[in-house]
Amino acid sequence: MNYEEVLRMARDKVGTVCKACPVCNGRACGNRMPGPGSKGTGDVAARNYDKWKEIRLNMDTLTEKGPVDMSVDLFGKTLRYPILAGPVGLVQLHYSDAYSDLTYNDILVSACAEAGIVAMTGDGADASVVPGACAAIQAAGGMGIPTIKPWGDDVLPEKFALVRESGAFACAMDVDGAGLPFLKKLHTSAGTKSEAELTEIIRQAGVPFLVKGIMTVRGALKAKRAGAAGIVVSNHGGRVLDQCPATAEVLRDIVEAVGEDMTVLVDGGIRSGTDIFKALALGARAVVIARPFVTALYGAGAEGVRIYVDKLAAELEDTMEMCGAHSLGEITRDMVRLPW
Repeated sequence: MNYEEVLRMARDKVGTVCKACPVCNGRACGNRMPGPGSKGTGDVAARNYDKWKEIRLNMDTLTEKGPVDMSVDLFGKTLRYPILAGPVGLVQLHYSDAYSDLTYNDILVSACAEAGIVAMTGDGADASVVPGACAAIQAAGGMGIPTIKPWGDDVLPEKFALVRESGAFACAMDVDGAGLPFLKKLHTSAGTKSEAELTEIIRQAGVPFLVKGIMTVRGALKAKRAGAAGIVVSNHGGRVLDQCPATAEVLRDIVEAVGEDMTVLVDGGIRSGTDIFKALALGARAVVIARPFVTALYGAGAEGVRIYVDKLAAELEDTMEMCGAHSLGEITRDMVRLPW
C-alpha cells in the first residue's frame, strides 16, 4: 500500500467536509467549521501552506557522501525524525464517527511511537478524552505529549495529575484554543491566560511544558519568562483567528528572539519532507503536522500513519542529501532562500 491508496480509502471515511485531498492545502475545506476548515474567510490555512512553498532551497551536492541522521533529542527523548503528530479533538464532529477521540488517540499514540516519532493528543468537551489519551501514552512508555486546553483553575489540576501519572515526557497547552467557540461555553473561566497565570500553570504541570499558539515575538518572550520549556509557533490552522500571518512568516523572528535555550516547534501547512527541512533551516527544532495524520489514520489506521511517516522521512532525507546536510545540526539558514 502507498500513500495515494491510503488517501483513496480515507475519502470513504472522513465525512463530507474533508476531501482527503492529494495535497492538504486548506482550499477544498475552506471556511467549513465544523469540519477541518478555517475561521472567517478561511484563507489562513491556505496561506500557511503557500508560504512554505515560497521558500526555495539552495542545492549543494559538492559535499562528502555519507549517511543521513534525521534524529532529534526533545526533552530527554530521542525521536527518529523531527516530526510530531499534532493534537486533534472532536474528530467525530469535524470528520466522521468512524473514530472517536478515544479510539483515534489510541491508534495514533502507539503508531507514532512505533514509527519513532511522538503524538500530541487533543482535549475537548468530552471529559473522558484526556484520561483516555493519558492511558494510551502510559501504554506507549510515556511517548506522547498530552495537549490541554486553556481551562480554568477548577479543571487543570486534575488534568495535570493524569499527565504526570501517564509518564508523559512533556505536556502542552494550546493557548490559542481560547478562540474556539465551544471553550467558553463549557467553562466561563477558560480562555486567554496572563503571563502570571501561565507561570502558575507551568508550575502545576510538573513536566517540561510547551505553549502552543505563539505567533509573535512578544508572546514568545512571555512564554519564556513564564518558564515554558518550549513553544509551538502556531495559528491553530487558521481555526481561531481570521487574517493572521502564516507560521512560516513569523518563525524566524521568534527563533531569533527566544535564543537557543528554548525549544521552538512549528506547525501550519507543513506537508512534505521539503517543508520540514525549510522549517528546520529557519530555526525550528521539529515540526508538528495534524490534518494529514487524520486522513492517514482514517484511511488505513496504524499502517496509514506508518506510510505517511515513511513518506515524510524519505523526502526529508533526499532534501538533506541534495543540500549538503548529513544531520539536523548541519541544516543552516543559508540552505534556504526567503522571499521576505
